[in-house]
Amino acid sequence: MKYTCLLLFAALVTSCGKTTDRELVWSDEFNTSGAPDSAKWDYDLGDGCPNCGWGNNEQQLYTKNPANVRIENGSLVIEARKEEMNGKPYTSTRLVSRKKGDWLYGRVEVKAKLPSGKGTWPAIWMLPTEWKYGGWPASGEIDIMEHVGFDPGVIHGTLHTETYNFQKQTQREGKITISDCMSAFHLYAIEWTPERIDFYVDETLYHTVSKNQGDDYKAWPFNQKFHLILNIAVGGNWGGQQGIDDSIWPQKMEVDWVRIYR
Repeated sequence: MKYTCLLLFAALVTSCGKTTDRELVWSDEFNTSGAPDSAKWDYDLGDGCPNCGWGNNEQQLYTKNPANVRIENGSLVIEARKEEMNGKPYTSTRLVSRKKGDWLYGRVEVKAKLPSGKGTWPAIWMLPTEWKYGGWPASGEIDIMEHVGFDPGVIHGTLHTETYNFQKQTQREGKITISDCMSAFHLYAIEWTPERIDFYVDETLYHTVSKNQGDDYKAWPFNQKFHLILNIAVGGNWGGQQGIDDSIWPQKMEVDWVRIYR
């Protein structure tokens, strides 16, 4: 009995240590209805470049219209809609914390419920703010969560760099199946240090990428500040591999909160 009590005490101390070691440095709880807080969020608008669909042949036009992005019932809502605008057949939102929330290392947490159906491509991800090593993929990309509707329930966590990226089919990717990710909220997170990035869903660690001795920026550009991006893409080279189901729209990604810890 005494041994059991000691084990329980040790577990509690360890748990408390993990909690108190984290310092909350930035957050949005989305408790005020209306538009997202302009002190914390900005937008990438349009289609990226003529006929390129943000480089992935995506079919949406990004807006900041209330129909596409709003806070309601205590959650951020990003809604992709089937409606033609500026030559694009769909609208959506790409919300960014660039120059308003930029971090080097720490724990990034986003609690979200995902859209469903063929053609949906929601993402919770990060890009460099200053692009220290040049344009994509040289300065890196951190995909905390990606999900494509034609492969329901499969969550991807991925790093892209000059050496390791999807164009070369060398991206450093992990996967986990969360069968109810489209009907329930789950916590998507990374823990990012100078030497590694760990990927979590809820409290499950499912993927780790470590910096190898001797890696330069081509393999590890993750020593600069990155910002957070929340979006739903429609179709595209990956999200549209099995087509777009025109009967499913509108589709929403709902975000309960975002929290960044040092």
